[in-house]
Amino acid sequence: MKGQEIRPGQLVSSRAGRDQGHFYLVLAIRDERTALVVDGRTRPVAGPKRKNPKHLEPHACAAEDLCRRLAGGEPVDDAEIRQAIKRLASRVTGDEI
Repeated sequence: MKGQEIRPGQLVSSRAGRDQGHFYLVLAIRDERTALVVDGRTRPVAGPKRKNPKHLEPHACAAEDLCRRLAGGEPVDDAEIRQAIKRLASRVTGDEI
């Protein structure tokens, strides 16, 4: 899915770095060189990880409820992030929840 536009609430995985293969949700896009990603555990909403979008593998699924809330400026919490990642990652990997 290279070349796909990354948007807030979308499931991504890291292509490079120590966290290669780790799933995240996009919290925000700062500019063309910086995306803020969270996983609700090691990278909570209060301390998102800055990643270059080139180092992220976008997946076709997104947490639509969180997308709407993030677009509206509403807060989301770490438990919601963890649940969304678990649900969406199971679709990508084919594993049952």
